[in-house]
Amino acid sequence: MSPSLTVVVVEQNRDRAIAIVDALKETGNVDVHVISEASGLARKIAIHSPDIVLIDIDNPSRDRLEELTIASGPMDRPVAMFVSGAAGQLAKAAVEAGVSAYVVDGLQAERIKPVIDTAIARFQVLRQMRTELEETRRALEERKVIDRAKGLLMKAKGIPEDQAYALLRKTAMNQNRRVADVAEALVTASGLLS
Repeated sequence: MSPSLTVVVVEQNRDRAIAIVDALKETGNVDVHVISEASGLARKIAIHSPDIVLIDIDNPSRDRLEELTIASGPMDRPVAMFVSGAAGQLAKAAVEAGVSAYVVDGLQAERIKPVIDTAIARFQVLRQMRTELEETRRALEERKVIDRAKGLLMKAKGIPEDQAYALLRKTAMNQNRRVADVAEALVTASGLLS
């Protein structure tokens, strides 16, 4: 684990919480905060701004699992969930909700470090994929707007597509703006005029 890792542990059983904290302290330089009460969990977790959240729960119901998952902010940080019972459909629901690691057979000291490392690595991969997906969507939307703007210029000025794009590009350079922003302004203005 990296130095000074902040970990929030959600554990209601005091003895288990102490064992988890001890095991985490043995893995390296960690700052551990234990939350034993699930009410207001999201706020309590946010106060500590952890690098990872570990949730230890005996036999979660689907509702309890969703509540814990949402409160722990799986899109903001890695979340590792340890359950003692059989996974079944709950594992799938947890992973779909964004849990980075779902470990059956409870939290055991010797597994903490590899699970944390795996959860962090998986979270970083998923975050990168979400970022790339968002960038791709934005680029596609910009491409659509640019194509509409080119179509408007082609129709209004009677010019071919390459000249329409060159005009958009020249206007963007002259105004020190992006081509997509100039195209958006043209499409918006056209909509107001029709």
